[in-house]
Amino acid sequence: MQPFSFITTAQIISEAGAAGRLASICQARGARRVMIVTDPGIARLSLFAQVIDGFPAAQVGVSVFQEVSADPSRACVLAAVAHARQVQAELIIGFGGGSSMDVAKLVAVLAHPQCSQSIDDLYGIDRVHSRRLPLIQAPTTAGTGSEVTPIAIVTVCDTSKTGIVSPILLPDLALLDAACTLDLPPAVTAATGIDAMVHAIEAYTSKLRRNPLSSILARETLRLLSENLARAVHSGSNLEARQGMLLGACLAGQAFANAPVAAVHALAYPLGGHFHIPHGLSNALVLPHVARFNLPQARDDYAELAPVLLGERLQPGDSQSQAEQFVAELAQLGPRCGLPNRLRDLDIPQGCLRQLAEDAMQQQRLLVNNPREVFVDDALRIYQAAW
Repeated sequence: MQPFSFITTAQIISEAGAAGRLASICQARGARRVMIVTDPGIARLSLFAQVIDGFPAAQVGVSVFQEVSADPSRACVLAAVAHARQVQAELIIGFGGGSSMDVAKLVAVLAHPQCSQSIDDLYGIDRVHSRRLPLIQAPTTAGTGSEVTPIAIVTVCDTSKTGIVSPILLPDLALLDAACTLDLPPAVTAATGIDAMVHAIEAYTSKLRRNPLSSILARETLRLLSENLARAVHSGSNLEARQGMLLGACLAGQAFANAPVAAVHALAYPLGGHFHIPHGLSNALVLPHVARFNLPQARDDYAELAPVLLGERLQPGDSQSQAEQFVAELAQLGPRCGLPNRLRDLDIPQGCLRQLAEDAMQQQRLLVNNPREVFVDDALRIYQAAW
């Protein structure tokens, strides 16, 4: 067995309705002034209003920064940091999807009274040298797993996504409340759920840091998501299915936080950067084509995952046959949930594919984890297959 280390969030609460206790949780942690980081859509929900209403009774001051957008920019992060400093926040809550939680992570670092670093000092791996404010994450989508990852993604130069990776970004508490996901429309439920599946698959096949714990979590993730995705998409009020999706996404986050993702994400990022396609959908669009590309090197891993994903629908056969069935099933996930499955369906010009491929090559932080080496012409062929 190869030596490995494994890090994750200190505490996880998985309980429908637990978000209603956020104010008392903050009070118990000694916070007097709390700032919630979210987006305009979440801020309009009645559930969010109920969460906010609990703070006065707990005698905890609360302020809301609700200007987070998809693929948050450097300017968005800095605006949130300025807000936190202005209200002298003592604890930060990320309440929303991956974008809100990523911004909350960086606010917790940059708004700490003793922080001497700028956001530009943080880009890359293990470059955060400051302390952070206490941090709670409450996801409202079952996809990114950001509540248990040491990663924040920032859009810089309008089209390029850059990662900030540090264990300091891991929150103190992840709160998984399926009630927070009931308002997700079917398309978002599907895209974020497939995003979590990608996290599991890429962690399971990660070239450099795969370990026994990450592999166990990845397999359980696929089991939970394959059993609950269709129910959550087509019966959105099913609280049990929603809680299963949230837990699955969380476990996937724990897996890929320790056995990092690879080419699917590397090729998805340029789609979000150039065309503002939501991250989960970007992953879903390229997933089957990257899996097909990886098949020669990932055959045995895919064959091991095939029974988890397909269950009783898996046909008997050797490892090659079962791996092929696994890849074929991945190609059906999006269409079965009503998602577009071609880049051209989203008005992406074919003439842009070379630029996308060249941009994907900038994601070497991710590509080094891929089971098969990816060159720019390989990336182009994958985009062409997806187009």
